Amino acid sequence: MKWDPSSMTLDQLDFARFGGHGGRLGIRFHARGDDWIELALPYATARIGDVASVVIASEPIIVMMDKATSFAIWNQIKVFVPQATLDLRIDYLRPARPNRTVIGRAECLRVARSIAFTRGIAHDGDLDDPVAHVAATFMIPSGQYPRPSRSPSAAKEQQA
Repeated sequence: MKWDPSSMTLDQLDFARFGGHGGRLGIRFHARGDDWIELALPYATARIGDVASVVIASEPIIVMMDKATSFAIWNQIKVFVPQATLDLRIDYLRPARPNRTVIGRAECLRVARSIAFTRGIAHDGDLDDPVAHVAATFMIPSGQYPRPSRSPSAAKEQQA
């Protein structure tokens, strides 16, 4: 399936219709740019990890950031391909604030032949006060990530 964020509707990127872990957790598409994508994890009592503090558990944030970093790769290569998470490192800096949606913003740093490298940040409204930082590495089972097609003018410039 082709990945073209400029022509895809929010419904096409809505995780609830995909089901699985992300759908069960209520993770939704939030925003996108040319080199980044954001997902949202709405606050819900079902996601509370500590009843006394009413803070969201870490597992839903981990799932959201795994999905966001994966989507960042598709956003860069412009096509959906199956891929596996090889490594996902999340450094928690503070708990998410109660009653706030947590936003996961991710970008793809590099796509090599069969490995892709990403990073991201989880926040609850202020990018300068993050909940967590993430670094993730993915692998494509088929052996090679597809390369985005270059425009004819870009190909001529490289040959010159």
